Amino acid sequence: MWGKVRTSRTTCAISGAGPAGLMLGLLLARAGVNTVVLEKHRDFLRDFRGDTVHASTLRLMGELGLHEEFMKLAHQNIPHLQVITDEGTFTLADFRRLPGKFKHITFLPQWDFLNFLAEEAERHPNFQIWRESEVTGALVEQGRVTGLRYRDAEGEHELRADLTVAADGRRSALRDSSGLKSEVFGSGMDILWFQLSKKEGDPGGMVGRLSQGKLLVRIERQTHWQTAYTVRKGGYEEVKEHGLDWFRETLAELAPFLADRVHEVRSWDDVKSLDVQIDRLERWWRPGLLCIGDAAHTMSPIMGVGINLAVQDAVATANILAGPLRDGTVTEKHLAAVQKRRTLPTVATQRLQRFLQGRFLEPWIRGEGKSVTPVVLRILKRLPALQAGPARTIGIGLRPEHPIASLRHAFGSPGAPTPEAGAPETRSA
Repeated sequence: MWGKVRTSRTTCAISGAGPAGLMLGLLLARAGVNTVVLEKHRDFLRDFRGDTVHASTLRLMGELGLHEEFMKLAHQNIPHLQVITDEGTFTLADFRRLPGKFKHITFLPQWDFLNFLAEEAERHPNFQIWRESEVTGALVEQGRVTGLRYRDAEGEHELRADLTVAADGRRSALRDSSGLKSEVFGSGMDILWFQLSKKEGDPGGMVGRLSQGKLLVRIERQTHWQTAYTVRKGGYEEVKEHGLDWFRETLAELAPFLADRVHEVRSWDDVKSLDVQIDRLERWWRPGLLCIGDAAHTMSPIMGVGINLAVQDAVATANILAGPLRDGTVTEKHLAAVQKRRTLPTVATQRLQRFLQGRFLEPWIRGEGKSVTPVVLRILKRLPALQAGPARTIGIGLRPEHPIASLRHAFGSPGAPTPEAGAPETRSA
């Protein structure tokens, strides 16, 4: 039987231990801010998470002095993004043309990335991560969010905070309970995710395959291929009606080297449907609450930039709010400043995604493609220098963020901020 409601307190309560939540938690911990991150699961072992680590995030790891340890994780560096049509192979983005030290994007399991961030954050005594703690909604008093409600194995509890951050994705309980309104842009496509094993000698990298109204994307992992098959919105049931044999044959046609293992899709249970949507909150905050990452703006999986946007949101949030949180002087102006800082890259990226979906991908999967090879791929092949543009958009993004000087130091090192007195309160009754 569940016990009585516990009430705890911290300075910043973050819902969601994804890239945005854990990066923000780590940076605030470095700034000496008492921080609690709540995660509803016991671990990070989730299928079909985005596993992209962008060049801007690699640079951030370097700026935080963590790159050497980070690169000890098993990973793969991808120098370019290619598209194969019935007319040949075309390079969409050449990351070797990126400015700076990191001329690639990196793939590693997101659970390894999140474990790394969590372990680094837990080195600081003013940081805690509460696992198996599902946030159910916001605490609101006199129009201000004063914390959150969460559920664990012992029952329902409250965590009060000077600032509550929703970083728990598109289905954020905090976002849903906050009263903040979103603008939904819609999408005419969905994505079917599944895995196929990898063998020695397979062509590597990240490759899109366009053929006769079909689009298959395969992303190389350490032991398997993460694979995406694009369908029109709600088209999963239509694919099912064709049958598994048809689906396997289609995969073999699009990627012949995988023909000997398409049988690994044993049933439709092995295929997950991702509901592609694009939306954005009109206002990302209300007194006492801030939304970042997918909780503020759901991105399309096109270009795989959702993780990058989430991480950059976290850095901007820490840059603007760490000092006021530490000093107890956070106001609505600070929260509005975060949204103002991140609106341009968010809006511009979503507009580009909507353009690519509406102009190219959705007509293609409806069978309305006018050419075997889109003209943009022909232009990029003819003028390779232009491949730097898509590479920068994907690998770095618009308005990349850099941590302010006080966040670059490890906790307690020379130049690091003075921590608050005491650590976050523990979950005592």
